[in-house]
Amino acid sequence: MAHHHAQHTTAQLPRETEGLPEATRPELVELADGGELKLEVAPVAKRIGDTTVRMLAYNGSIPGPTLKVPQGSTVTVHVTNRGDLDATVHWHGLRLENRFDGTHDTQAPIPVGETFTYEVTVPDPGAYWYHPHIREDYGQELGLYGNILVEPAERDYWPPVHRDLSLTLDDVLIEDGAIAPFSSETTHVAMGRFGNVMLVAGESELALTAKRGEVVRLYLTNTANTRVFNVTLPGARMKLVGGDAGHYEHEELVDDVLIAPSERVVVDVLFDRPGELTLEHRTPDRSYRLAGISVGEDAAEPEPAEQFEVLRSNEDMAAERERLAPHLTAPPDKTLAFVAEMDLGAETAGPYLCPMHPEVVSDSPDRCPKCGMRLVPAELAGAGGHEHHGHEEHHGHGEQHGHAQQHGHGERHGHHHEHGGDGGHHGHDDASGAPQGIEWEDDMVEVNRLTTPANMRWKLVDRETGAENAGIDWRFRVGDRVKIRLVNELDSDHPMPHPFHVHGAGRFLILARDGVEEPNLVWKDTVLVRTGETVDILLEVTNPGTWMAHCHIAEHHESGMMLTFQVEAA
Repeated sequence: MAHHHAQHTTAQLPRETEGLPEATRPELVELADGGELKLEVAPVAKRIGDTTVRMLAYNGSIPGPTLKVPQGSTVTVHVTNRGDLDATVHWHGLRLENRFDGTHDTQAPIPVGETFTYEVTVPDPGAYWYHPHIREDYGQELGLYGNILVEPAERDYWPPVHRDLSLTLDDVLIEDGAIAPFSSETTHVAMGRFGNVMLVAGESELALTAKRGEVVRLYLTNTANTRVFNVTLPGARMKLVGGDAGHYEHEELVDDVLIAPSERVVVDVLFDRPGELTLEHRTPDRSYRLAGISVGEDAAEPEPAEQFEVLRSNEDMAAERERLAPHLTAPPDKTLAFVAEMDLGAETAGPYLCPMHPEVVSDSPDRCPKCGMRLVPAELAGAGGHEHHGHEEHHGHGEQHGHAQQHGHGERHGHHHEHGGDGGHHGHDDASGAPQGIEWEDDMVEVNRLTTPANMRWKLVDRETGAENAGIDWRFRVGDRVKIRLVNELDSDHPMPHPFHVHGAGRFLILARDGVEEPNLVWKDTVLVRTGETVDILLEVTNPGTWMAHCHIAEHHESGMMLTFQVEAA
């Protein structure tokens, strides 16, 4: 194992903080149609808790500036790269012109010291974000992310609120006073790199304030490499109003919202009484503090709070439901399976065990009967793996699971999963042994650290042709409505959930999960497909060009779990 570790540290990326400017708080930059912005990628020193770490920032802040732009506008962004590696900026969720999508398919990477100019078009209201698309696992972990808020042209598109606030949800892995090392090869490929410090709006201890009776719109964006966040705010009332690319068909009151990597959720929060509140990420076994919110005695002007009680339905989304009816029963146009192949020490003599269930031991590298994962040599599994993240906490489904149920999780939890869909009811404790088919923590720390694209292959497989990843050759035309069936195979060396993201060729609606029609529609660009789950989506194709679709766990994407498809003009 020592040999393996040495291999990854040979071409380590920089970690020194000396002489670097201190990271600042993000600015809000309001741009009119035709507006221009300069965006620079450069290293900063960032204080996290009692340690200072080297990170990367857009314009010196983590997150980067929040851009506020009116719907239908085009703005010009000049990106200068003063970071460590070649760069691009991907404008996540925006249906913009293909040559500005910010991937290696659409542009030459920006070398260190050079500048590239993007024309960024924002056709749809809602919350979007920007981030790297080369070594995304490294850039995103180090702080390269920022929000774009698109103000709707329609005056009452959203319900009334007193103000809005954009919050990025992230985690960062800190070891020995520095961000855990990165090298020229991606690591943590099996599960993705889980962090051990939560960062909300770039802060490990975010403190917010609100007035009594104030209604605040929270734009929540999951910028983490792999962690799924389940966000709750006990003591306040939360109304789900929007998702990735606009408003929901039906507004609804919720206890919590589930947000997979790269998804956005828009919730209106009513602080109806004074006191000290905690925004939390709550899993079935534990809670993490995300931010403290101090609600004062001073009262806010009452009108938005009165309107908070109204749960509106949106006609545009009701019309979409009518349009998609014929697609519900139609066979899929494409079927895409998610599969893992792992060859960690398969030639080694046993015994072999499951990193997730160490009590499962075998003389040969079979699969674990509890979660379906390929067994690995005991010497690699390193029993110490669980100590990092509290093995007991993660697997204490009994008593602690009951604790979660008291907070409106157990049976009702599924109701709010994936932001308001009843689809969460199935798979509450699926074959992976993970409630709702979600990995909440890294339960195989030692093995995960050793996984690279060389010994772990994540694959998207076209079930019709057998083509995999870059070998998939899909072709569509502008105006197509394509039904894609996403199948997260349990028959895989490492079954786990995947957030599937489609670039700006169009946007999609979730039709059904495991055959159950989606009860509340919203335009999406990313969908979380849980372990063992089948999800049908309907992609509305609107933009010509060369586009990508991939898993948005950064380490999976970097290990090749992506495809490219062509869209011809109508």
